[in-house]
Amino acid sequence: MSGVAHIRMDEDEAVAGQRNLGNGHSHESALQLFVNAKKKINDIFKNIGQYVCEADKFVRDISGSSDLKALVSEENINVVKGFREKIDGIAEVLARDHMKVVFFGRTSNGKSTVINAMLRDKILPSGIGHTTHCFIQVEGSDGKEGCLLTEESEKPKSIKDIKQLASALSDVKLSQNSLIRILWPKDKCRLLRDDVILVDSPGIDVTPDLDTWIDKFCLDADVFVLVANAESTLMQTEKNFFHKVSSRLSQPNIFILQNRWDVSEMEEDIDQVKQQHIDRNTEFLVEELKVTDKKAARDRVFFVSAREALASRLSCDKGIATPERILLPGFQARLFEFANFEKEFETCISQSAVKTKFEQHTKRAHNINSEIRSVMEEAYTKSLSLQDEQVQLRREKSARLGLLDKQLDALTSDVKIKIRNMVEDVERKVSAALNDEIRRLSLLVEEFERPFHPDPMLLNVYKKELHSHIEQTLGRNLQARCSSLVIQAVDATQKNMTDRLSEILPSDSKQQLMNLMPKRDFEIAYRLDCRNLCAGFREDIEFRFSLSPTALMQRFLGIKDQINLKKEATSNTRRGSLSGDSHHPMTGSNDGEIMLSLLATFASLTSRSTLGAAVVVGLVAKAAGWRVIIVTGAMYGGVYLYERLTWTTKAREKAFKQQYVDYASSKLRLIIDLTSSNCSHQVQQELTSTFARLCHQADITKTQLEAEIKDVDSGLSILKEISSRAKSLRNKADFFDSELKGFVTQFLCYSGL
Repeated sequence: MSGVAHIRMDEDEAVAGQRNLGNGHSHESALQLFVNAKKKINDIFKNIGQYVCEADKFVRDISGSSDLKALVSEENINVVKGFREKIDGIAEVLARDHMKVVFFGRTSNGKSTVINAMLRDKILPSGIGHTTHCFIQVEGSDGKEGCLLTEESEKPKSIKDIKQLASALSDVKLSQNSLIRILWPKDKCRLLRDDVILVDSPGIDVTPDLDTWIDKFCLDADVFVLVANAESTLMQTEKNFFHKVSSRLSQPNIFILQNRWDVSEMEEDIDQVKQQHIDRNTEFLVEELKVTDKKAARDRVFFVSAREALASRLSCDKGIATPERILLPGFQARLFEFANFEKEFETCISQSAVKTKFEQHTKRAHNINSEIRSVMEEAYTKSLSLQDEQVQLRREKSARLGLLDKQLDALTSDVKIKIRNMVEDVERKVSAALNDEIRRLSLLVEEFERPFHPDPMLLNVYKKELHSHIEQTLGRNLQARCSSLVIQAVDATQKNMTDRLSEILPSDSKQQLMNLMPKRDFEIAYRLDCRNLCAGFREDIEFRFSLSPTALMQRFLGIKDQINLKKEATSNTRRGSLSGDSHHPMTGSNDGEIMLSLLATFASLTSRSTLGAAVVVGLVAKAAGWRVIIVTGAMYGGVYLYERLTWTTKAREKAFKQQYVDYASSKLRLIIDLTSSNCSHQVQQELTSTFARLCHQADITKTQLEAEIKDVDSGLSILKEISSRAKSLRNKADFFDSELKGFVTQFLCYSGL
């Protein structure tokens, strides 16, 4: 009993030692290196992914604008677009990355038992002979219960089906190249919780298809564990397999477990056998595979008993003692060796996984980041240069606009003065020419040769034709005297306006200004309208004796003086009657006035009736004598008869024309100012409209300049935004570069790889 108690006490000490090694801080820190590195690199790549998306959108925005294409070359645009897919692919790989260890060995060397011992549970089928028929991958799951998945179906299966699907003894076993994934709860195993997956394999001595195994299951492995049988030496089959692995992978991490070392307790030369295993395994790792040096190779070889480690751990977890028949003498050392293997394995796999999984991705991210930074730096530098060009361009356009405004104001002021002076000059010329033509009106009337007849109906036709003749002739004469000079002056002024305006407008506007010039010659319409102007003319072509008292009175005194004389005489008569001075003698002046009054009275009487004429004759005869009266009467009658006989149609026509000249002259003089003003207004309207059209072209140029300035301002705003985005993206590249360097310093340099 005391021996049994001693064995159990030693077992408790060994188990406690395993627990301390298995749960110690150094082991946890070794696996956490990969876990922390994976979290860190995933966070970095997540941010870099967002950064690449921003950069991709940035270059797409630039490529979509013809004005901004010069900021980034087409080649760099395509490069940045490609980075998005690369980063997404890397991020997807990183999200799936884990620490992977693959166990290989000959049939019945205890590969499945070793994995079960590491998992502290009997998960994988194990036993004598060829037990595992296909590949089994054990990975962590967040579920509470374990399950398994096969390549043929995505539907989870019970963990109990593993014996039927993976065991070589089962009738429903899968093919040797198949993979069964066991999803085991992470809270039941620390290794799985720390992102480690374990892969069990069939015996490498049962199939020649090793190359397919390596390509399918080994290329992404971080650690290979060769489970050898301590009862025999390292076999050539095992060497050949790892030679193939070494040819495909650069310096694979290989651990060699000399399993079933518990049988050594029955051997006498145990130390020599152990040294023999060490020498041969070291020679294989150093000389043949060249994956490590001699010092490190010794630390890669372990002598264990997976059967004892599994039994001990199962009993420990259940809180019971391990059955005596399972543990052989010296088990403590073998349990410690197994725990040491786990310690070295975890350190190695964590450091190796950090290097193999993250180092190349880190370098690629650094290269991508550097290239994007170069693109952003190029865009930022070019945008600043383009901003300077646009600022200078805006200054030039603003200066041109300001100068154009000043020049247009000065030109407008000069043109207004020129138009005003020209209008005044035209008004003077037309007024003088019309006055001259009115003075020559009698000649124009004499030139009118149409048959004249005193009949009223024919006379109306004659007057209409005379109106038309005078209007047309006056218009032609005015046009001949004024229009040519005025038109030349108008053309010269229009050309001067065009030339001066073309000097201050861009060269391409000159042709447009020429197109704005009037297509036809300017003509002045004088609009005399004699028909309406002389419509009130009433001719008097009845016979009038020139020596009649009425004619004499009209000739010597005039109608107006006669009327004034009547009024004055009447007024004096009334004043004399009222004042009572009719009895006083009159002066010579008063006698003349009385005489004039009497003559007017007599003239009025004689013009009204023959009685008046008789009265006059009687008075004269009484005063001068009858002889004189007879002679005078004969002469008077002769004159009358002569005038009466000579009052022919020709004489009537002459009288008509003279009356028309007098009437038309007075009427035409009334419209001199109106006609000259009308002509000057036409000139003013022509010049003003021409200048307005020219100024419209200037306004178009100003509008174009203002629009160009707005476009430049808009472009500057876009460039400022682009340069700000480019600078921000460049600075982000610097930040991510420091993040990647920090990751390298913290994890890759720390790992010593």
